[in-house]
Amino acid sequence: MNITRTIETIFKRFLPSPFAIAVILSVLTIILALLFTEAPEEENHFLAILSWWENGIWNNALLVFAYQMMLILVLGHILVLSKPVNWLIKQLTNLVSSTQSAVLLVSSTTMLVSFFNWGLGLIFGAIMARKVAEAAQSRGFGINYPLVGASGYVGLMIWHGGMSGSAPLKVAESGHLASLMTGIGDASLVSQLPDVVSYSETIFSGFNLTLFGILLVAVPLFLYILGKKATITTTNLPIYTGIASDDSDGKGAERIDRSPIFGIAFGIIILVAFFYQYFDALTQNIITPNMLNFFMFGLALLLHGSFRSFLSALEEAIRGAAGILIQFPLYFGIMGIMRDSGMIVQISDFFVSIANETTLPLYTFFSAGLVNIFVPSGGGQWAVQGPVVIESALKLGIPLPKAIMALAYGDQVTNMLQPFWALPLLGITKLKAKEILPYTLLVMILGSAVFLAGLLII
Repeated sequence: MNITRTIETIFKRFLPSPFAIAVILSVLTIILALLFTEAPEEENHFLAILSWWENGIWNNALLVFAYQMMLILVLGHILVLSKPVNWLIKQLTNLVSSTQSAVLLVSSTTMLVSFFNWGLGLIFGAIMARKVAEAAQSRGFGINYPLVGASGYVGLMIWHGGMSGSAPLKVAESGHLASLMTGIGDASLVSQLPDVVSYSETIFSGFNLTLFGILLVAVPLFLYILGKKATITTTNLPIYTGIASDDSDGKGAERIDRSPIFGIAFGIIILVAFFYQYFDALTQNIITPNMLNFFMFGLALLLHGSFRSFLSALEEAIRGAAGILIQFPLYFGIMGIMRDSGMIVQISDFFVSIANETTLPLYTFFSAGLVNIFVPSGGGQWAVQGPVVIESALKLGIPLPKAIMALAYGDQVTNMLQPFWALPLLGITKLKAKEILPYTLLVMILGSAVFLAGLLII
């Protein structure tokens, strides 16, 4: 398709690496603050902005947030590399006999897994697509591999509305909203903020579950229709294992690392501590990043069965978190400038002047989708755009859960256009971005229609 070739060319020619984009946005924010904000009394304006930037980079609460997001990705990746999950994937691929059955299975299971954890869903979908291609090779049936690969990526279109979504996770943390908005805007408005916005108001709300249910049916059916018309492609792939297996007993202290007794026992201890510590929160539909990561830590140890297997999977998974480690502090610096210079209030005042209760969620959706192209991280985007959304919603009297989910929907839908998070999938499947983009773009159009209709109707 010509449009996908054009988009791929634009990304390659005009969009540098995500780290370079973060640096460019930092410099742009400094320039905008110089042009549109006032200098503090008896202080050099430029130096003051640099001070705000530096303070934002090392904001303790936001650095904790960055580490939480890294763990969500890494632990999800570790889980999908465990033997039980690989066994499950193998059993599922036995059900596939054509492109149509492949896209139905891969897309639906990937979306369900991604609803629980986006890192787990991203790698699960990639391995599912790869294993389908391997099954097609070994059993001798034809598939359209790029379409199957695209089906393994659709979980990234629903992740921010799922249990590991950055914005819903953070607002469910006690005191997060207040800390995020400290020093921003009218104190009387900020005082109206609740301590938490629970999952029952965001992820587990009727409107979000309805939209997810619609997409869980519509996306696989749409891909099934595409699969009926798709041509067969050829593949020549070796068997993908993910991590090297080592079944030796080891010597001396190595036996502790390789022993299933220690690994499984410690995993059980973590899960017992999890349910003891967080049972009351779970009954109130409150889930925080710490809760999710603690649960996945125990579950990953339990499924891997030994420290050795867990650490081998960790070595494979940690590479995907490099971007979060180095880019998030730069986004926090941007937020520091916007907060301390008053730019957040200026931007929110602009949105309030052109929007109303009906249109602000739509503006939020489109602006979040646009920002995601340049800031391909839901966590980084929440740090920068979240205060603007909250301030605008408070001024217009729009329910915070709806405003938060409008940002989440806009952020996630353009993942089908932005190939940054597809890199792990492309690496596992050995596909190219230009091969899956024609299909993910069509899925993005479908998803946008569903989300916009939901924001207007519900």
